[in-house]
Amino acid sequence: MLGAAGATILAAGAANAAAGKKDKAKEPEIGPGEDLMREHGLLRRVMLVYDEAVRRLDGGQKLPLDGLAAAAGIIRRVIEDYHEKLEENFLFPRFEKAKNHVELVTTLRQQHEAGRKLTAEVSALAKTTLAADSDRKKLATVLRAFNRMYAPHAAWEDTVLFPAFHELVGEHAYKELGEQFEDEERRRLGAQGFEGALAEVGKIEQQFGVHDLARFTPA
Repeated sequence: MLGAAGATILAAGAANAAAGKKDKAKEPEIGPGEDLMREHGLLRRVMLVYDEAVRRLDGGQKLPLDGLAAAAGIIRRVIEDYHEKLEENFLFPRFEKAKNHVELVTTLRQQHEAGRKLTAEVSALAKTTLAADSDRKKLATVLRAFNRMYAPHAAWEDTVLFPAFHELVGEHAYKELGEQFEDEERRRLGAQGFEGALAEVGKIEQQFGVHDLARFTPA
């Protein structure tokens, strides 16, 4: 038989286990659409860094090239090699098979390819000294082209493609895909996942002085 102390320990353990299950049950489930949208949020924050880089290039100001190279690296690793691969492997084929939003998907695929070329150019130029004025102008042009394309690209996906995808696959398949996306995130982004990439972006924002949201408020 258990003594009073043993019974107390068991009771406390059961209570803690129940509380743990209750807390876990309260954790919100993130669907694949929300996952993709928050990755667009990370993309937009890198685009703010790119905007600041263009401003400095145009004004002849000093540019932290190591930070710019790191920003391009995040685009390559998180957006191109992970986020866009999810779209190309799990979303686009389903729309094409269903003959739904095919023209939009075709354009999005083309823009993925164009974006990878632009990122390669940013990465290459960020490794130079930008001693020549022509190199500074070229880098500014590439950064502008990237942001000009990805602003509408992300907006069309958020407002047209992702909502249509939920409707296309149905609730059960949508939930299963959410679990697959989580597995892909761990596999491609490592143990720290999206949160680790977001922390990296935060450090780059500080290098460029765009970490304070209040500075974007009009006077």
